[in-house]
Amino acid sequence: MRAFLYILAVIITCDISGALFLPGMDYPQQKSTASAVSWFPRIRRWPESTHRIIDPVEDCFLVTSEEGELFYKSPSNEPTVCGIYMIADPDKRIVVTFNYLDVPCENGGLVAWVDGWELNGQVWPSDAWDDERLVESCDQRPKHKLTSRQNAALIQYRVPARGKGFGVNIRHVKNSKPCNLMVFGAEGVHTLRNHGETGNCSIITISPSTVRILDLDVGQSMKKGLLSLETGTIHHCAKRGMRDYVDIGGASGLDHTEMEVLESVCGLDSNEGQRPAYIACEDTVVRLVSSGLYKNSVTLAFAPLPLEHIEHADLICGMKYVK
Repeated sequence: MRAFLYILAVIITCDISGALFLPGMDYPQQKSTASAVSWFPRIRRWPESTHRIIDPVEDCFLVTSEEGELFYKSPSNEPTVCGIYMIADPDKRIVVTFNYLDVPCENGGLVAWVDGWELNGQVWPSDAWDDERLVESCDQRPKHKLTSRQNAALIQYRVPARGKGFGVNIRHVKNSKPCNLMVFGAEGVHTLRNHGETGNCSIITISPSTVRILDLDVGQSMKKGLLSLETGTIHHCAKRGMRDYVDIGGASGLDHTEMEVLESVCGLDSNEGQRPAYIACEDTVVRLVSSGLYKNSVTLAFAPLPLEHIEHADLICGMKYVK
């Protein structure tokens, strides 16, 4: 867990100059590449605690999987942009309550809640963006609880007023119908379901990974419960014009709508896939596309991509791939 959160922090800070560009927030340019790189050793994971004060120097870009209270007080009048990247277990949602907010609107002071993550101008999940996923505040705190739709959320803030700041309470609650999952590292077994609904669901791991299908039921089990015969795994389903399918591939950022697809599968297959897919991309992505006619599900096993397989991976993002 510690290693994963450190890797996330490094990824977040490696391009600070383009990292935080939400609608309505005009951010200052960073002074130099050296200042951005200088954040690397200062990222740390929060210790076990329920009451924490954000260190403006150590924790400007913070990745945390903890619950509890966070407090921030600006040390200067500089318009520095920072972020609290929150992540929970895949079957949880994140609930944030602002206990207080003392951020003057003048001079560009602003605190923004993002339902999901934003990095380098890309937002995750990116399939269904709407205005409710962004809440901007200054002078007055949001009076209602802010609840994410998935297991990742973000607070971005710019407080150019010395001594001003805010306090939030973070809680993780059960998600009865998880659709989009950000995974804690590249190892584990996860099931993606559409819960009989129309739309896209996804799993993203922020690392190169191997992906093996353990169980597949996509485009076969009708919502009315009609019995389906096992078809085995059907390949190239998107090209065949199937309305329900699973894309396996990767991306060079959080926007998985721009993912490079290695394979598109569907069908009913209870047998484990014979060979995993080797994905050498910044992010490994599995996306379930559903018409709403079927109760789709796919169970996958993820593991880190061995170094010896990177050069000969099935998919290397940014390079032409011919299926």
